[in-house]
Amino acid sequence: MARKKRTQAGESGGEEDVNLTPMLDVVFILLIFFIVTAQFIKEPGVEIARQDVDNDEQVKPLAILIAIDENSDIFMDKKKVEPNEVEFTIKEMREDNPKGKLVVQVDNEANAETLVGLMETIKDADGSTVINVSTAQD
Repeated sequence: MARKKRTQAGESGGEEDVNLTPMLDVVFILLIFFIVTAQFIKEPGVEIARQDVDNDEQVKPLAILIAIDENSDIFMDKKKVEPNEVEFTIKEMREDNPKGKLVVQVDNEANAETLVGLMETIKDADGSTVINVSTAQD
């Protein structure tokens, strides 16, 4: 009986619409999930001419980047940071990215004193971390 009713309804010329609402709900839920779980990389925001080295090792992209430009100015998150503000800024960035590795990009023309001072500040702010110095790829 039920089959006859279905075939008769299909022959009557009425088209059945496909309900896409459940599929759209799932897509939106997946989109929200990926946005919430995504981790974004904060770039230092300045071009750096880096050294060429033989012992380069890749660091995962989820890193906190700190740059020292040719004028020995320190940049974090596309902003110039004074040396006395670096410790606070690192602690602030650690809240957003607790597992990220610290990577320092140093220009060839930067003062070594600035790099050493920055590394001491990083050690004071985040003592258990390894400081990676970014170099140019061959």
